[in-house]
Amino acid sequence: MKTVSLNTMIDKHIGKVGTKRRDSFENELKIDLLGNAIKKARQERHLTQEQLGELVGVQKAQISKLENSITNARFETILKVFTALGAKVNFNVELSDKLLTLS
Repeated sequence: MKTVSLNTMIDKHIGKVGTKRRDSFENELKIDLLGNAIKKARQERHLTQEQLGELVGVQKAQISKLENSITNARFETILKVFTALGAKVNFNVELSDKLLTLS
């Protein structure tokens, strides 16, 4: 049995880095990770989606959509969610020759 790396499989089935299909795939993956982070933090705080929605000022359905990566939420809403959860948010901005970290 031949062993193949995950990156090799993604290159083969999704496309090489820099292609439109690969960029779309990676963007969706990042959105999924963000939704999972929101859900995990909410559960660790023992909050329901409805309770978190009340803290943020949105409906339960909006929290559900965020957690399930169904919506393209406004950046402001995502920050409000993490603030309500007492979570620290960090961002990395990658330039072609530098990495900037924003906290």
